[in-house]
Amino acid sequence: MAVGFEIRDQVAWVTIDRPERMNAVDRETEERLEEIWHEIEGNPDLRCAVLTGAGDRAFSAGADMKAADAVNGLEYWGQARPHGFGGISLRDGLDIPVIARVNGLAMGGGFEMVLGCDIVIAAETAKFALPEPRVGRLPLDGGMVLLPRLIPHKIAMGYLLTGRRMSATDAESFGLVNEVVTLENLDEAVDRWVADIKACAPLSLKAVKHTVGKTAQLNARDAQALRTPALVAALQSNDSEEGVLAFREKRAPVWTGT
Repeated sequence: MAVGFEIRDQVAWVTIDRPERMNAVDRETEERLEEIWHEIEGNPDLRCAVLTGAGDRAFSAGADMKAADAVNGLEYWGQARPHGFGGISLRDGLDIPVIARVNGLAMGGGFEMVLGCDIVIAAETAKFALPEPRVGRLPLDGGMVLLPRLIPHKIAMGYLLTGRRMSATDAESFGLVNEVVTLENLDEAVDRWVADIKACAPLSLKAVKHTVGKTAQLNARDAQALRTPALVAALQSNDSEEGVLAFREKRAPVWTGT
């Protein structure tokens, strides 16, 4: 299969498995990724998801321009892709944290998928770029609209208008990467972040992610006043009582997600 998918201990592990193509995404891979994210959305038992690429050279080189089903730029733009590249770069229906485990190059759509994740852990050898203009194309699936919203405008434009590669340490300094580690320590770092996520109440994290996603266009006062269903559910949950009780009893809370 072009994409590996398994669930272990309430964590979904999604691996683009085309190392011979630098984990580039063709139509089959894109369709499978969309199916997987849809399945993850419908699984209430999951606590988080981890997205990565097979091997140690590339997270994903983006769209596979050598694929037999490759289309031209205008045809690509005209295709329905509401959730962005790989079904994740512009997706807003996932209410669990998504970690990008960046093990190598994240180019074009690969970088767009990273931009769509909540937390990014990168190997020190990772590189990021939106090189589409260098081949007469455009970063249509989030690159042009996400990058200038996540880092300073001039820095974003410098990369968008040149296709230059961004190092992992530079990406960390810009706030795009949460942690940079050696490739050998990448899995250990991801496991630490997963453990920290699972230490939190599921409904609290759902409310946080939902609130952040739904209030980006609002000023701080209006955003704070918004009463979303996810927020109310978290405040009224059994877990909200369990968390305080566990703190008082000096023990780890037992989350039920209710």
